[in-house]
Amino acid sequence: MAGFFHAYQAFTAGADRMLAERGLARVHHRILFFVAYQPGLSVGALLALLGVSKQALNLPLRQLTQAGLVEATPATHDRRVKSLQLTDAGRALEAALCAEQQRLLGAAAASMGEDDARRWQAFNRALAGAREN
Repeated sequence: MAGFFHAYQAFTAGADRMLAERGLARVHHRILFFVAYQPGLSVGALLALLGVSKQALNLPLRQLTQAGLVEATPATHDRRVKSLQLTDAGRALEAALCAEQQRLLGAAAASMGEDDARRWQAFNRALAGAREN
């Protein structure tokens, strides 16, 4: 367990530093990530993905909106539903955060053999699948 904990700390450290420079935290990164990969995501769908309450999401989402990183517009199918998308600045920040984490993962994978890297990917898929069950 300690190895997994330290690996996660290493995985998030660079992105956390980049976020802290903007007065943001990991919760903001999670929002940026999901909105980046699902543009037009509703607030309700984001709540379900994050597994948090509306109250817990309200402040960080408002901060991202006020910082000009996320836009919330009425959905075309139902104007009561807010559709979320990243602004150009939000896309740039999310891409930089993702690039930092991909760099770290790439370096770790390069230090392993191909078979080990495939097993590591299979392990992560199994772990993610366990979350869904």
